[in-house]
Amino acid sequence: MTTYDVSALSPRDRILKTTFRLFHGQGYNATGINQIIAEADVSKASLYQHFRSKEELCVEFLNQRHDFWFAALHGFTDKARTPRSKIAAAFKFLHDMNTRENFRGCAFLNIVSEITEDAVSIRHVIQRHKEDLRIFFQDILRADYPALPDHIYLLFESALVESQVFRDPWPVDRANTIADRLFA
Repeated sequence: MTTYDVSALSPRDRILKTTFRLFHGQGYNATGINQIIAEADVSKASLYQHFRSKEELCVEFLNQRHDFWFAALHGFTDKARTPRSKIAAAFKFLHDMNTRENFRGCAFLNIVSEITEDAVSIRHVIQRHKEDLRIFFQDILRADYPALPDHIYLLFESALVESQVFRDPWPVDRANTIADRLFA
C-alpha cells in the first residue's frame, strides 16, 4: 500500500491518489464512492465538485495510469539502441512492472472486463491506451521489421494477461524469447 502525507495534497489530488490505489488494487466495481471519500478524507461534495461521476473519475484514473505506464516503459526502452534491444527492454519493463505490482495485471484490461457497454468514455480511453501501445511498437519496428509490430504487440499483451493468471513472470520471459526469435 502506498502511503502519502494527506495534509500535503489538495482534495482533488487525495481523491486521485486514493482512486489510483483502489481501482488498480481492488478493481473498479469493488471500489465504491464512499470508500474513496473515506480513504481520501474528503467530503462527498468535494468529490463531486471535482468529478461528476464514478465514470468520470475512472477516466481520469486511466489517463493518469496511461501517462505513468508509458513514462515507465520509456524509462526502460529509451536507452536501448536497436529495435531488437528496445523490444527486449519492453519485455524487461513488463517483467519488472508485474513483479512490483504483485501481478495485478493491466489496469486497462482489468477495468474493461468490469464495465458495461454504455461506459463509452471509459472504453474510449482503454482503446486509446492500447492503440498507443501498438503505435509504440510500430514506431520501433516499422522501418526495419515492418511485419513484426502487431506480432510483438500481441505477444506483449498475452504475456501481460498470462503472467497475471499464473502470478508468475514466466509468460513474459517466454514471450520475450519468442519475440527475439522473430528477429532471426
